[in-house]
Amino acid sequence: MVSSVFADRPIKKLVLFDVDGTLTPARLGISPEMVEVLHALRKKLTIGFVGGSDFVKISEQIPVNDFDYGFAENGLTAFKLGKPLESQSFIKYLGEEKYKKLVNFILHYIADMDVPIKRGTFVEFRNGMINVSPMGRNASTEERNAFDEFDKIHQVRAAFVKVLQEKFADCGLTFAIGGQISFDIFPNGWDKTYALRHVEDEGFEEIHFFGDKTHKGGNDHEIFSDPRTVGHSVKSPLDTILLLKQLFLDS
Repeated sequence: MVSSVFADRPIKKLVLFDVDGTLTPARLGISPEMVEVLHALRKKLTIGFVGGSDFVKISEQIPVNDFDYGFAENGLTAFKLGKPLESQSFIKYLGEEKYKKLVNFILHYIADMDVPIKRGTFVEFRNGMINVSPMGRNASTEERNAFDEFDKIHQVRAAFVKVLQEKFADCGLTFAIGGQISFDIFPNGWDKTYALRHVEDEGFEEIHFFGDKTHKGGNDHEIFSDPRTVGHSVKSPLDTILLLKQLFLDS
């Protein structure tokens, strides 16, 4: 039986969403149409977001209080109806010495990379992971779009990840490409499936997940393909809206 706090929802299912590329364009705000669709959806079932970014960044993009569950940093920082759940720490897992070796190697590698644009914040430390951007996170939307097109051709992030996987093979780390300009590094098992630990005992009939980076190596792949979820691959927020209407709202 589904948790009593959600007993008023006629459909006993949970729908989880990736943020960038699924609910919003990358690092941009949510559209009024998406907000309207989510409000209608929440009257019928339980909803939540699962993002790789920290909670502050996600809250700049979407109205976090409009969701029943909020999972930032893959669920390592988690909220249920606005109340915090148990969290985890990347630095405690890896240890300071291994962390320094990892970051030093990354910064040296980036210094030698030839990419069209470099800005600032190449390594961003988060509670449950680190985010690495070859061009730097302090880039405009236009610069992010340009790098995204460059990376589609030259695959610099994929090449970078391969080097790190070989160099730090004994550290028990996962490297997942997401968004337009970066990739995440976190302990094995701390991908977006981590969020399922918070909901798998809540009694939902089904858990649906919507994401855009569902291919192998993408940061939505593990939760998309997990046997506990019904996975839906989308190409844009508009695609998400159309699929939600088809599956849950038009009937």
